[in-house]
Amino acid sequence: MRHSNHTAIGRWTRVLVASAMGVTLATVVLSPSAGASGSSAPGVTSTGISIGATVPLTGPAAPGYDEIAPAMNAVFGWVDAHGGVDGRKISYNYLDDGYNPANTATLTRKLVLQDNVFATVGSLGTPTQAAVQGFLNSQKVPQLFVESGCNCWSNPKFPESFGWQPPYTVEGKVLGAYIKAHFAGEKVGYLSQGDEFGQDFIKGMDMEIPSASVVSRQTYDASTLAGPLSNQVAALKAAGAQVVAMATIPAATALAMLPAAAIGYQPQYVISNVGADAPTVGPLLSSFTQKGGGTAAQAKATAGLLNGVITDSYFAPESDVTNPWVKVETKLLTDYAPSLYAKSGLDGNTQYGIALGLTFVQALQAAGKNLTRAALISAIEGSGKKFVTPGFVPLSYSSSVHYGFQGLEVVKLSTTAPPAVTPSGSWIGGIAVSPVETTNVGSGPVVKYTGRTSTPPAKLASTS
Repeated sequence: MRHSNHTAIGRWTRVLVASAMGVTLATVVLSPSAGASGSSAPGVTSTGISIGATVPLTGPAAPGYDEIAPAMNAVFGWVDAHGGVDGRKISYNYLDDGYNPANTATLTRKLVLQDNVFATVGSLGTPTQAAVQGFLNSQKVPQLFVESGCNCWSNPKFPESFGWQPPYTVEGKVLGAYIKAHFAGEKVGYLSQGDEFGQDFIKGMDMEIPSASVVSRQTYDASTLAGPLSNQVAALKAAGAQVVAMATIPAATALAMLPAAAIGYQPQYVISNVGADAPTVGPLLSSFTQKGGGTAAQAKATAGLLNGVITDSYFAPESDVTNPWVKVETKLLTDYAPSLYAKSGLDGNTQYGIALGLTFVQALQAAGKNLTRAALISAIEGSGKKFVTPGFVPLSYSSSVHYGFQGLEVVKLSTTAPPAVTPSGSWIGGIAVSPVETTNVGSGPVVKYTGRTSTPPAKLASTS
């Protein structure tokens, strides 16, 4: 599940040097071959690869997250326009499950048993994808780069499953260490989604924050999320929580912040990047205010609730238009998903989709011309750490680790930071308040990352 991406504007000690060629797409060496070998793998022919996903195009998780799959498809559009991968073009069939595990199960069986997809790629959601993990693994269908930070994607019992974004426990540990260092002695409350998303995030928090400091633990059910989380907010206020750490999807973030503001409760919010993408949460705050009878002026003012929110990021800032990755991402969207760009611009979700799509293309390249499911899994385990992405740290893949990134930086949202701008306007920016840090899902320490941050490859191909 998605990560927000608001990070430093002035912290580039590891400067990403832009290519002198300007706004062109960094090639992740595509090598089209007129004589690509055929394959007996489902979903693969000598000229095409069929993949699928289930994503929330409607329902409580749709706001923002409905942008990710179309952004991935922009990458595949570019790939196809440049000859495909080893001569094969990518067909991406993403189906709307409404963030409902029952729908996910039905649609995933359709993708596998009727549509014969080669792999599922970029399916979204912890409860939804956990519901089909066993089925996909029993069918030996790669469950790749799940859009969720659940610890469950790196489990030896499910060798076909791979996460991609930082595990929620890693995120919880980094944010928890920040709370421990900067809000020592203050009372802490938790508000989390009542599934492995919330549980894994809180697990990381609890590794860093003294148990005596945690005064309230509140949860919500995503399947019944329909109105303000007033009871949970009232309980946090009654317990005296001065810092509220949240593992929430964007709608739940807004549905917690609004009733808190209504009762004059103003804690320091520390929110998982899943639910802190300002271009997504800001409009939700405004929309929910108007639906609740608020005036247009009141709705506009609610965006100020995000000022000072602490979250985290693991990508280059989409607001830094001089960044070479941002140039690549923006050009991809404008050339291959113009309607999406006109609607959403380059925000945290579209950036996420592009980076994930580029990761999958590299996995296909590493698997070779004789493409099989086993070859794809082996390629990710053997070569995944070398894949080039916009992430601050390399991917972590190996034969024993199926997590993606395990490093990020802490960010504070601020109205005084230079804002990112899209065709639809501007939004609140972010300032890094920590270095990039890494850790694992276990007892390992949170440490400063001292490695390199990747730049787009030197060999470039125009997206036009």
